[in-house]
Amino acid sequence: MKISLPHETLKPQVAAWFATLRDRICAEFEAIEDLAGPHPGRFARSSWDRPGGGGGTMSVIKGQVFEKAGVNISVVEGEFSPDFAARIPGTEAGASFWAAGISLVAHPRSPKLPAVHMNTRMLVTAKGWFGGGGDLTPLQPGTAAAAEDAAEFHAAYQAACNRHGADYYEKYKKWCDEYFYLPHRQEPRGAGGIFYDYLDSGDAAADFAFTRDVGEAFRAGYMPIARRRFAEPYTAEEREAQLIRRGRYVEFNLLYDRGTTFGLKTGGRTEAILMSMPPEVKWP
Repeated sequence: MKISLPHETLKPQVAAWFATLRDRICAEFEAIEDLAGPHPGRFARSSWDRPGGGGGTMSVIKGQVFEKAGVNISVVEGEFSPDFAARIPGTEAGASFWAAGISLVAHPRSPKLPAVHMNTRMLVTAKGWFGGGGDLTPLQPGTAAAAEDAAEFHAAYQAACNRHGADYYEKYKKWCDEYFYLPHRQEPRGAGGIFYDYLDSGDAAADFAFTRDVGEAFRAGYMPIARRRFAEPYTAEEREAQLIRRGRYVEFNLLYDRGTTFGLKTGGRTEAILMSMPPEVKWP
């Protein structure tokens, strides 16, 4: 007899929420592009089907403010490969899975505006859970502006966490700091944020409510920074430093990021998975 998880009944709502959040974020990014003058960037969307079940939509903008930004959603299902299933909870009785999520990465043109990442997801095997988070990557670390932006970004996530658990912010901030870390360079990828995974408190609806608030916290924490910073002047030297800092982003995503591994191991669209790569990058 198949056991029905509370997460099973949430699947349609979860998938619909990720699509709605995608639409709202894309609209806000395009509104910021409008502020930059003529010829604002617009998102181009392309859908893909996954052999074995499901698919997704990739939305990418290449504009004046956002040199490259992507907001992807997916709903996929099928069977994990045996070697990958061994690393996923709830696959002891079989490798079947269902997963839905939204994944966002923005690489602004200006080095004064931080890069940003956000994703949330629900995954169902014989168990069900939520995961996700958001983190900020200043391209001019160590400056007063970078500290101000990081404080604003963290405040939005702290407010979201505090609505759901007194220990959520400190716990998930620590998890983010530990996860978005480059061991080979012994340095963090950026200014952090929050990261959580395997969230199954026993109340799936409450966990979904928290996950929705994580998405809203991204909008509250990043959009004001983007509007404030995008038009600030910068020098050629600052642009050069930005391109080198972007190399850290590439290194982390290709070497350590679990989302990249999950997408590639489950037959996702390669272009959508590697959407997170910046359009231009340098190494010294």
